[in-house]
Amino acid sequence: MQIDVTRDVFRLAQVFTISRGSRTEAKVLTVRLSDGADRGWGECVPYARYDETPESVEAQIRGLPERFDRQVLLERLPAGAARNALDCALWDLEAKRAGRRVWDLAGLPAPGPEITAYTLSLDSPEAMRAQAAKQAHRPLLKIKLGTPDDMPRLEAVRAGAPEARIIVDANEGWSAEIYADLAPHLVRLGVALVEQPLPAGEDVALSGIDRPVPVCADESCHDRASLAGLEGKYDVVNIKLDKTGGLTEALALREAARARGFGVMVGCMVGSSLAMAPATLVAQGAMVTDLDGPLLLAEDRDTPLRFDADGVHPPDAALWG
Repeated sequence: MQIDVTRDVFRLAQVFTISRGSRTEAKVLTVRLSDGADRGWGECVPYARYDETPESVEAQIRGLPERFDRQVLLERLPAGAARNALDCALWDLEAKRAGRRVWDLAGLPAPGPEITAYTLSLDSPEAMRAQAAKQAHRPLLKIKLGTPDDMPRLEAVRAGAPEARIIVDANEGWSAEIYADLAPHLVRLGVALVEQPLPAGEDVALSGIDRPVPVCADESCHDRASLAGLEGKYDVVNIKLDKTGGLTEALALREAARARGFGVMVGCMVGSSLAMAPATLVAQGAMVTDLDGPLLLAEDRDTPLRFDADGVHPPDAALWG
């Protein structure tokens, strides 16, 4: 198996800010696999929050033996960005070898479009109201928060988009006290979901807090091994391929989470349509789909995913799978 790894940069349409900082571009690794006859590819986003760098992820990828399959990936690599790109590239390669779509190979129903959230970057209340008003036609908005003074931002977004469904992502930026204070206002403002309000290492406090709005585990949930520690603290899990280490584990996590009674959200890092393409399979029937990465970019892959009033559509075979 020949492996080619490139570092690619996609400009963002505007500055993207969360509680941990801002960025103006998406930096990704693209992995291409070839068996001499067919090629498959995948994308990952190394994430510093999980102690990943482009260098460390590329080293993991290049450290594999010449022969490997999805099972070897599960055994040799931890859940994370490197395994994700390789796993998705293998699925794409296998689909091209077989002349069939990935969902057929995986035994899944043919996917359809899913309504996706559109993310509003963390900013001043005035700027976030303007963002919300500009995107008020969208059925689902995701607000980046995570500061001790988020109430004016919540009020501003609701005023700017009075009809939109809203979910909130605190990116581990609140304390238990801040969450408890905000909870009644989240209900009042019609917030449908709160993502990772507390730091992953401090989320035990959620087991003793009333959760009038469903709380979703993001940084606290990576793969199936995470699930046992989430019960009683979270209502929903956010499945991201860069956390699970690829489509294989993401599909397994989805089924295991539902079996334990968790709702399912399918999210993404900021990446191109290639990164989102496999996630559209996992998003089928999800409580929340958040695959808006390509909508935040000023440039994208050739044959990008299609977004319209019905949501994000499954990929064309020319893109992936």
